This record gives sequence, structure tokens and C-alpha cells, in this order.
Amino acid sequence: MVAFNVVIPARYQSTRLPGKVLLALAGKPMIYHVYQRAKESGAENIIIAVDDERVATVARDFGAEVCMTSQTHTTATDRLTEVVEKYQWADDTIVVNLQGDEPLMTAELVRQVASDLANNSASAIATLGVPIEDSDELFDPNIVKVVRNQNAEALYFSRAVIPWHRDQFVKSTQTLPDDSAHLRHLGLYAYRCHFLRKYSSLEPVYIEKAEMLEQLRALAYGYRIYVGVATQIPGHGVDTLEDLKKVETLLMSK
Repeated sequence: MVAFNVVIPARYQSTRLPGKVLLALAGKPMIYHVYQRAKESGAENIIIAVDDERVATVARDFGAEVCMTSQTHTTATDRLTEVVEKYQWADDTIVVNLQGDEPLMTAELVRQVASDLANNSASAIATLGVPIEDSDELFDPNIVKVVRNQNAEALYFSRAVIPWHRDQFVKSTQTLPDDSAHLRHLGLYAYRCHFLRKYSSLEPVYIEKAEMLEQLRALAYGYRIYVGVATQIPGHGVDTLEDLKKVETLLMSK
């Protein structure tokens, strides 16, 4: 099996749901469930990257290793980079970024994204996509879409509809084209440490700021991003109280 580490960024503040990583799900804090998915993946090292002592205390109580990081980071990638530097991981170490609000992300997908990066040496990043199966999902600007080249490398990520099917969508946007190959991006990433060290020094670019998608900075500077098709479809992440209720129902049914 491919060797990799997992870092779980788990900041306390959240625009829509403050303190959400500590909210209870099936009798345990959300961050506990995310940590369990990381353990199930077989990662060599699992670090919860926090910016608040309240999260640190809870994580230590269930046995996790915690790294206190700056409260000024604007992206999860910056927080990851601080962990990489503090632990002095080697440049070729593979690190999976597993978000602290993804309790239903599966261990299999964590392993998949790490293996995809290990098997694609020309790529600086690996991530995943899943086929889009209905037009509501395709036209939702909160759902990020990705287009790949023939080598399964990302050409572009967008909140807009990409690719735009000219003949189909001029007639109707209520159904997908028969030959649709649209992909929804999953926010699960694997990086090599040498890329993370470089990324933090790169200036943000227009397309990144316009779309609010930090992976576009990597593309703009010429880095390759491998996009595998996920072998499983994970459940909801948690952004709202409604999401929290849905996720709890799914966890309780397991």
C-alpha cells in the first residue's frame, strides 16, 4: 500500500456554522468521526491541525495528535503547509488533506487519492471527481465542476457549467445531454510536500479569486492536477444545520 500522511484542518470558526467541528453527531463531536475515517485509511501519520484550544482539547481527549496552527490562515492549504514545516516531512512525502467537516468521506477515497498521486509522478496534486447525474446539480453554483484532459489531468475547475453543451443547452437546461461527461469535484486532495512548500509563496491569481477556488492557483502556475473518478460517492459534508441533521441520520443508520 502507498505510504501517506493525513492532515485534518479543523479551525473553530466557520462563516455559516461556528464551532461546527465540535458539534455532536451520533453522540460524538464531528471531528471524531473524521478522525476515524483517517484511521481506517491506513495513513502512517494523522495530524489534526487546529487554531483553537477548544478543538485541541477535544481531539486530544479521543487520542488524536494535534498541531496548533495560526489563526490567520485563509486557506486549508496554508494550514497544511504549516504542519508540513513543523514536522519537517520530506519533500516526496504524500499528504492527504481531509477536511474536518467531512465525516462521511470514506477511507477508500482517502487511499485512492493518495495512490493516484503516487502513481502519477508528473502531477503535483491529485483529487477526485464523480459523474453528475442531474441538471440541478450541474447548474448549482455551489457545486464545483471540473474538466479533464485525455490524461485525466484538470484543465479547469469552475462553479459555472463546464463544458457548456452548446446545442443541448440552447434548447433546454432541464436535462443533461445524452453524451454527458460532466464531473463534480470532490474537495479531497493529496499533495507532495515539496509542492506545498512552493505553493505558499505563489501570489493568488485572478481566476482563483473570481471563482474562490484555490486549486486554480496551481493550474495558473503550470502545476498538474490529476483527477481520478471516485470509486465511491461519499455522503454530505456539513455546512449548515440541515446538513448536520442529514449526516447524523446517515451515521446512525450504519
